[in-house]
Amino acid sequence: MKKFVLGIKIDDININQALQIVKGWLKKEGKYYIVTPNPEIIVMAQKDEEFKNILNKANLSIPDGIGLKLSGDIVCNTPGIDLLESIIKMAADLGYTTGFLGGRDTVAEKSAECLKKKYPKLKVSFASSAGEIDNDGNEMGVLNHESRMMNQEKKQKKHNSLFIIPDSDILFVAFGPPKQEKWIAKNLDKIPVKLAMGVGGAFDFLSGKVPRASVWIRKMGLEWLFRLIIQPWRIKRQLSLIKYIWLLLLDRMRTK
Repeated sequence: MKKFVLGIKIDDININQALQIVKGWLKKEGKYYIVTPNPEIIVMAQKDEEFKNILNKANLSIPDGIGLKLSGDIVCNTPGIDLLESIIKMAADLGYTTGFLGGRDTVAEKSAECLKKKYPKLKVSFASSAGEIDNDGNEMGVLNHESRMMNQEKKQKKHNSLFIIPDSDILFVAFGPPKQEKWIAKNLDKIPVKLAMGVGGAFDFLSGKVPRASVWIRKMGLEWLFRLIIQPWRIKRQLSLIKYIWLLLLDRMRTK
């Protein structure tokens, strides 16, 4: 069900519903992308009209995090990391190919390795951090010799992106918001990919680099607190939650 939180479209559905939508897309023609708005992303979009438009034009915009329920209108909590892994399991079962782009160092490659061990039938077309992205989603440059060689090959093939993206049914992009969403919006029509999803820091969890909160902590809606404890540097990002709550209060006062 389509709803709006501070002007951002939210498809208020659970993981099973989202997965059925994704399955339908993969069976027909077209290109699709998924975004995962949480309070931090919604606050970002208030001052970035381009980012806001990309979020609102997404084919699927899931409610990522318990914070969206504070709006009083959102029912579901559909964490992006959980949807991501559900899509991966589905891809492994049905034979769809997956690609992993972004993240720091070799976290994309490690994520693919871990997932292939967990889901032996998973088809991975490629996994690479590839290069750097600016805040407008533009490719700033490639990081290493191998990537430079890939760039030259891509130029010969007259592609418009610095990154070589092999044919893939599903591409997971981990540059962090708003970079990943803007990169997807700029490049989806140019690359041989059917479905793209911005996944933020999910590769850190998938690779085992960062532990994830226990299920009971997640069910209590305290995964954000667990992450803050193990990654204290996130305190600056958590401040956006205070701003999000303030903006919700202002919005309610205007509508009364």
